[in-house]
Amino acid sequence: MFSKLRKYGIVPVVAVDSPDEGLHLCEALIAGGLPVAEITFRTDAAEAAILAASKRFPEMILGAGTVLTAEQLERAAAAGACFAVAPGCNPTVMAKAVEMDFPFAPGVCTPSDVERAVEQGLRFLKFFPAEAAGGLPMLKSLIGPYGHLGLGFCPTGGVNRANMMDYLSIPQVAFVGGTWVAKKDMIKAGDWAGIRDLVRDAVEAAAQR
Repeated sequence: MFSKLRKYGIVPVVAVDSPDEGLHLCEALIAGGLPVAEITFRTDAAEAAILAASKRFPEMILGAGTVLTAEQLERAAAAGACFAVAPGCNPTVMAKAVEMDFPFAPGVCTPSDVERAVEQGLRFLKFFPAEAAGGLPMLKSLIGPYGHLGLGFCPTGGVNRANMMDYLSIPQVAFVGGTWVAKKDMIKAGDWAGIRDLVRDAVEAAAQR
């Protein structure tokens, strides 16, 4: 699943307040050439939005973000999510993902985090919060001692149009996660055309890596 996402280079990280909002957003993403979305469990509408979008847009690769419990992971998978990510590396959630054989990227920003994830059998990790945790130098430092393990990374947190290509230049980075292509204020305003244009620009840039 994470290898499939490498093709796009970007995963929009979004929070929606209703399934209808999620459907409009997915339409804008698809129109911009990016049939991918990480719908975060930061709102009560996340599960219903994933379910509605998975039925309306079966071509989309939908993920669940900010998955903090094993129960949320199960709900996300049942709703139609194809993958899930978390800000941290909770051993209980990681173990549940392995048990379910469900694509899951725990959040890491230290060597100890990486080792906890690897110990659980996970090989694709979310580097979070990317910029606050040291950005490119820190990510390269993490890759150094663990590169031989075949790890893949998704930097998220402070990644934007200005620095996305720096991260995507690293072979171990499959894609970046970001909110800049679908900002919350744009979603609230229903600026679907504006989101479509930001997505299109980002997709065209990522294709150049």
